[in-house]
Amino acid sequence: MEQEIDSFIRFLATERGLSDNYQLSTRRSLTEFADWCSKAKKITAVREVTQPLLSDYLSARKQGGLSPASIKLVVVALKIFFRFLSGKNSLERDPTETLTLPRIERYLPETLNELQVERLIESIDTNQPLGLRDRAILELLYASGLRISELANARLENLNFEERILRVTGKGNKMRLVPVGRKACDALASYVSTERPKLVKRRSGSEIFLSNRGTKLTTVRLWQIVKVRARHSGLETNIYPHLLRHSFATHLLSNGADLRIIQEMLGHADISTTQVYTHVDQQRLKAVHRKFHPRA
Repeated sequence: MEQEIDSFIRFLATERGLSDNYQLSTRRSLTEFADWCSKAKKITAVREVTQPLLSDYLSARKQGGLSPASIKLVVVALKIFFRFLSGKNSLERDPTETLTLPRIERYLPETLNELQVERLIESIDTNQPLGLRDRAILELLYASGLRISELANARLENLNFEERILRVTGKGNKMRLVPVGRKACDALASYVSTERPKLVKRRSGSEIFLSNRGTKLTTVRLWQIVKVRARHSGLETNIYPHLLRHSFATHLLSNGADLRIIQEMLGHADISTTQVYTHVDQQRLKAVHRKFHPRA
């Protein structure tokens, strides 16, 4: 089974172009399944795997305390693995055909309101060291709804100040164009022309955001910057990079943007992922109705 898993992971990397993190997560799920098959059932060949055996494995993982969300990831990994094997005729029948995904309680994403976002960004003193950089980071996160990994890898050659467009590489190495707001462009222009040249070292690349050492900022460091700036703003809300992405989408929707356009800007493969923001907006409308309608 290990050889089949290796072959499948190579397929994900070379044919599908999926991210390293996705490959690692999938390999972990499949390797854990293979280990369980070997130890608990004395099974080492994929052709010996049956639907009842899969059900036993998932039941064991559930009893072991694995959350429904994590079990869903395991089921997805097993499904695409066995579908791959069936496609190359390594199996007579796909044992995961009747395997169903667990139902997961969907939580509405947290968001900041527009005043909170403004307070967060305006609290940064651009006269202080790295103030221009950190202001540009927060402006861009909110203006374009970027994932933190997309922000870390954003490059100067992909930023068009005239068109106010940034080309980013999202999940699955998919490229997309995202608009950059006027205020974010102004903040970026100030940082790129004034502060970034001071950070450039011999080994610096063309990433937009650099550290004191001239290297690109890691996602961990970007997370820390957002947390520090949030703490200095005085806002009591738990603020993190993805919260600005949620706020970006929710504010667009509440101001009349089309859901399909928001989906494209966020880089969601499926519209159902974007639809969660309609529930957030409905929640806001209900709150306004309850507060202001005399017979609510």
